[in-house]
Amino acid sequence: MARSRSISGSGVWKYLNPAYYLRRPRRLALLFFLFVSVSMVVWDRMNLAREHEVEVIKLTEEVLRLEQMLEELRGVGDGKTLMTHKDVPEDPVDIERRQKVKEAMIHAWSSYEKYAWGKDELQPRTKDGTDSFGGLGATMIDSLDTLYIMGLDEQFQKAREWVATSLDFDKDYDASMFETTIRVVGGLLSTYDLSGDKIFLEKAKDIADRLLPAWNTPTGIPYNIINLRSGSAHNPSWAAGGDSILADSGTEQLEFIALSQRTGDPKYQQKVEKVITELNKNFPADGLLPIYINPDNANPSYSTITFGAMGDSFYEYLLKVWVQGNKTSEVKLYREMWEKSMKGLLSLIKKSTPSSFTYIQEKNGNSYNDKMDELACFAPGMLALGASGYGPDEEKKFLTLAEELAWTCYNFYQSTPTKLAGENYYFSAGQDMSVGTSWNILRPETVESLFYLWRLTGNKTYQEWGWNIFQAFEKNSRIESGYVGLKDVNTGAKDNKMQSFFLAETLKYLYLLFSPSSVISLDEWVFNTEAHPLKIVARNNDQRKPTITLRQRRFGGEIKG
Repeated sequence: MARSRSISGSGVWKYLNPAYYLRRPRRLALLFFLFVSVSMVVWDRMNLAREHEVEVIKLTEEVLRLEQMLEELRGVGDGKTLMTHKDVPEDPVDIERRQKVKEAMIHAWSSYEKYAWGKDELQPRTKDGTDSFGGLGATMIDSLDTLYIMGLDEQFQKAREWVATSLDFDKDYDASMFETTIRVVGGLLSTYDLSGDKIFLEKAKDIADRLLPAWNTPTGIPYNIINLRSGSAHNPSWAAGGDSILADSGTEQLEFIALSQRTGDPKYQQKVEKVITELNKNFPADGLLPIYINPDNANPSYSTITFGAMGDSFYEYLLKVWVQGNKTSEVKLYREMWEKSMKGLLSLIKKSTPSSFTYIQEKNGNSYNDKMDELACFAPGMLALGASGYGPDEEKKFLTLAEELAWTCYNFYQSTPTKLAGENYYFSAGQDMSVGTSWNILRPETVESLFYLWRLTGNKTYQEWGWNIFQAFEKNSRIESGYVGLKDVNTGAKDNKMQSFFLAETLKYLYLLFSPSSVISLDEWVFNTEAHPLKIVARNNDQRKPTITLRQRRFGGEIKG
């Protein structure tokens, strides 16, 4: 058997011996022919594969080029067509400016951390803290999502630990239902949407449950002050006849609807939507409501109509709940009410002389007041955001109005020696604008509108204006221990408070003004009135189960998408 295997093996191996073929030329020629044929086939296939790959790359590049051309064509015309522009390679100037704003946030936050940790607000000049909101950690909570978006992970984690271990809402404190909702409930929900960390949702539910008794009125229009421990609620003594304030009563819908969506508990949404249902029963044709509403019968009181203090965010939320609900039929009523209000806003528009600054008047009865709050400078951004819901002609009209109002608001800043805006302005024939109340408390409204206009038009002019405003803050409000407001924008005299909304809104909007449009995309997020972004979720009638899907992507340390 061993010999048999040896003979068989030698029979196979002889074909691998070159001497075998040298003695047989015909077989050598055949073998050579086979080798060349196989090589040519393989080589041909490889060339085809390479050519195919090159062709695919060329076709892909062509598709991308055509897509870019299509996007550019959508934006041509008068330069005022709404668009969400595609991200392009970043401008180094934007990167540098964004970093400067981030450094400002680090300075503000580290000053708060050093001198006022856990307090509501920092007093930079005396280097201590004050509990201006009953010790709810307003600056801490207001800053959470800004820290997260800017990629300041170490600072965020330390703040998160404080929320988890030290944040306590069981306080015998009469809280502003409005301020607590937009800052605390909004800040916690936004941070939950960004991070997916359930501690923030749990805390949001805790504080919201303490606020719910405020809506226990004959009409469901809430009282504006509530004790966080006892649940007893009332309206501020200075309000007309014990009435509720329009903005304070109509600016909880985003937060409480979002809370119902995230928890699956409909009670929060039901409370805040009843307010809108009640107000809609006798909603005026021009959509303008006075700033005082009777909570017992829902009747408006004879008082000022304004897009400034105590009226502003009611109109803002009519639009934004429509956006938050993904513009579906479930939220159509909000859009309809908002469009009525915009007809009313048009009736308040006037132009100054001699410079033709467009501004929004206030109204009381049949009398008009040529006064506009800096708070009303949220309106250009609101109009730009809502313009795309109209047909082409109306869209163009409202976007043009937004741009004109933004120019006025920017000049609120440019018209003072410090280049910072006063609290309100008066308009006189032949004299344009003049500062009324001359303080500046680091407000965000003008920067907010510049952010929306930049995102929705792509016009870099709005970035330049925002940068000029930021530089004015740096020059006049930055001190060694934080940022302060000004007692007087004419003299530059400083106050002693770093408002929590400076970190929540002003610096966040400035940061996003120089960020790619995919960072907190307006297609996927809606900002509450304290600049806390909430995920957009299509509305439906069944709120028994959470309907939100959380998704986070990072862009260079920033949250994307």
